[in-house]
Amino acid sequence: MSMVDFAATMLVVVIWAFNFVAGKIGLGEFPPLLMLGLRFALAGALLAPFLRLPLRRWRLVVLIGVVLGGLHFGLVFSGLAGVHAGPAAIAGQLTVPFSAFLAWIVYGERMGWLQLAGIAIAFAGVYILAGDPTQQPDPFYLFLVVLGAFAWAIANILIKRLGPISPFVLNAWVAVVGAPILFAASAAIEDGQLQAIADAGWRGWGTVVFMAVGASITAYGLWYYLLGKHQLNRIVPMTLLAPVLAVVLAVLILGEPVTLQVVAGGLLTIVGVAMIQFLKPAPPAQT
Repeated sequence: MSMVDFAATMLVVVIWAFNFVAGKIGLGEFPPLLMLGLRFALAGALLAPFLRLPLRRWRLVVLIGVVLGGLHFGLVFSGLAGVHAGPAAIAGQLTVPFSAFLAWIVYGERMGWLQLAGIAIAFAGVYILAGDPTQQPDPFYLFLVVLGAFAWAIANILIKRLGPISPFVLNAWVAVVGAPILFAASAAIEDGQLQAIADAGWRGWGTVVFMAVGASITAYGLWYYLLGKHQLNRIVPMTLLAPVLAVVLAVLILGEPVTLQVVAGGLLTIVGVAMIQFLKPAPPAQT
């Protein structure tokens, strides 16, 4: 990996880590689905010049927009509304075991017993986080983050199947497809949207702008570029830094507590994810 691609990966990690903290701040002024709808509406408007469909892959592009723009973000930020930013970032790492499992199902990739143990350890870590009384009112919210991680794993598989595509084109369609889904879900589930928009201050709107420009356009644009250029096992392990940084930022900026269960659950989850990434079974010997 070149130094440029390494720097791009680290920038993605930093933005993703801060995204959980920024999201928690924004949720103080907007309902989660409304906030995400505004985020993708702004991102879609900024990326409008890239709204063109690949002729033979447009159905897959739209499906990625539904899974990533609608399901992944909708679930993660709905969960973030009821759980601290640090544990949510840790739970989001379950994307890795989910991706390993899906790669085994879809592509027949080999999975050794150490990787299976890593999957079990990662889920045990999130189970510990769910039992932390400081993460209440309800572990259901953490479960929503876990479901969002599964949706992201599906999106990664779909993006890899999509093949070469301009990151800005894909990003634009994720935003354009995701925004109406999120606005419709907000209208059906949430209330007080107009009042929230009228009352929102610089923190709320700053969050929307950061998520649109920093997360949607910059971080995910770089991520699509990296996915198309490198194997998953070359770049995904670096994202292990994101939840660690997110916990540190959440403590420093939001004043979130660091409990024994957060530390233990976080360590188990990250160790499990690392086992999945680095302890791959050796290929069968040639005969």
